[in-house]
Amino acid sequence: MSRIGNNPITLPEGVTLDIKDSVVTVKGKLGELSQEIKDDIKVKVEEGKVIIERPSDAKNHKAKHGLYRALLNNMIIGVSKGWTKELELVGVGYRASNQGQVLDLALGFSHNIVLDIAPEVKVEAVSEKGKTPKIKLTSFDKQLVGAVAAKIRSFRRPEPYKGKGVKFVGEILRRKAGKTA
Repeated sequence: MSRIGNNPITLPEGVTLDIKDSVVTVKGKLGELSQEIKDDIKVKVEEGKVIIERPSDAKNHKAKHGLYRALLNNMIIGVSKGWTKELELVGVGYRASNQGQVLDLALGFSHNIVLDIAPEVKVEAVSEKGKTPKIKLTSFDKQLVGAVAAKIRSFRRPEPYKGKGVKFVGEILRRKAGKTA
């Protein structure tokens, strides 16, 4: 039995869920998201709760049961509260600044990296004196926020000796010992 798939999702106030031709659309105060549901998985709304049911105990149905429940839960949380990812730039001379939806990164290369961020994602670069620069990404789409954060991190991954690079706030890095004399 899928433990995740069997848990019902409570709909917060101001969030509506519409099911039409195996496409589930969630609307809330922050935006609107839709997801196609395949493999005969049924989605029902009863008394302010969303219930996901699978037709059989086949391996494919079991796998999709928990997946679609998690995706719908992330969509509902996203349109009601939103998702946030924070990255920090660790290294001497590493800087970040933004003008609207354009993020300008100085990561130790000969040229700055200029990245256009999707309009659904709000970007904010925070630089305080004496602290590492931070990039804050906020959106109602969890998948999009994660993809943008992973793209920014891929420009300069944290290296294992000094920990320099772009990392998530709170990420624990596995450090290596340097050379011994």
